[in-house]
Amino acid sequence: MTVQHGAIAGLKVIDLTRVIAGPLAGQILADLGADVIKVERPDIGDDVRHLGPPWLKDKDGKELKEATYFPTVNRGKRSITVDFAQPEGAALVRDLVANADVLLENFRPGTLEKYGLDYQALSEINPRLIYCSVTGFGQTGPYRDRAGYDFLMQGMSGVMSVTGKPGSGPTRAGLPIADFSAGLTAVIGILAALNFRHTTGRGQCVDVALFDCQVAMMLNVFSAWFNSGVAIQQANDHPSACPHGVFPTADRHIIIATMSDAQFVRLSRVLGHPEWATNPLYVTNGGRVDNQATLIPLMSAVLQSAPSKHWLDLLDMANIPAGPINTVSDLEGHPQVDAREMVVSMPDEKMGQVRMAGNPVKLSASPVVYDRAPPGLGEHTEEVLMNELKLSPEAISALRKNSII
Repeated sequence: MTVQHGAIAGLKVIDLTRVIAGPLAGQILADLGADVIKVERPDIGDDVRHLGPPWLKDKDGKELKEATYFPTVNRGKRSITVDFAQPEGAALVRDLVANADVLLENFRPGTLEKYGLDYQALSEINPRLIYCSVTGFGQTGPYRDRAGYDFLMQGMSGVMSVTGKPGSGPTRAGLPIADFSAGLTAVIGILAALNFRHTTGRGQCVDVALFDCQVAMMLNVFSAWFNSGVAIQQANDHPSACPHGVFPTADRHIIIATMSDAQFVRLSRVLGHPEWATNPLYVTNGGRVDNQATLIPLMSAVLQSAPSKHWLDLLDMANIPAGPINTVSDLEGHPQVDAREMVVSMPDEKMGQVRMAGNPVKLSASPVVYDRAPPGLGEHTEEVLMNELKLSPEAISALRKNSII
């Protein structure tokens, strides 16, 4: 049944995406209230259903051989299985698109044209359609036909060159930041296109590339090179602020992240060395950056004299930005995580419950919607074909017999 609440309730989205970036965009739209119909391959489904270990576990703790990847980016959707490589299957997708608001896809450029599912073909059926393509390198340029995955994008965009300890070699971020940024960017583009349609009545194509998103995420590193010719090595220390990095205490490492001279004055007092704040070498941020080779060892020696909680309590009272370096397990029962409802638990027939990271968007009048657990493969095929396309049970049976669905 179509979702009747949420910020974008009433919008229908056909989601042809797989893996992470595209499905994430679909999940965000579902969280915001859209009816998202995920189209998967019969018997196989989305690739990340099988990308393990680790595997999901049932109520008794037994592995299901279903990967933990899939629930990450697929809640709130209805799953149908359609083989659109066959003409009858492609026709089913076109029929669904005829009454849809948005189509999401992440196939290589030109792939869907073979099945009559490209933007030009579908916009003739539905001129109001927002057609969003999420690919490695976009629809234009010499790299448009190349495959693109998160790891590649982190390397090719320059992100890995500025990540990690200097001298340690190129280092990827531990999270799929290219996928995540592309998913967010796709949603921004779709919402912008929907507003344009609201004022003009016209749909359009939204072209999102993982590569572009990673280049854009370079921010100050990008600006430093293109505007001053300076190549910044980011690592844990900030290239333009000090002290701003990771520091050892008696029991674990913590982060101290000052960004102003006033904060450094307070920090010096907390550490018992107010004279640092008047030392000509450290009195300004620029001076501290230039002389961090002497300042950081002084700070580290003091911080190692007491455990992290001692320092973090004092730093918090002094209003100095600081915090622990948590592991994922530290987020379990974390008061801020719980207060912000960033762990979402939903009932699941096999697992009893499935837990996912919540949506970080908090809307006061139209809060995000968590009304569908990540779907089983093809769980809603008959429901969608009967309710959306008005197909009879006999017609659906024939499609299944011919391996169309």
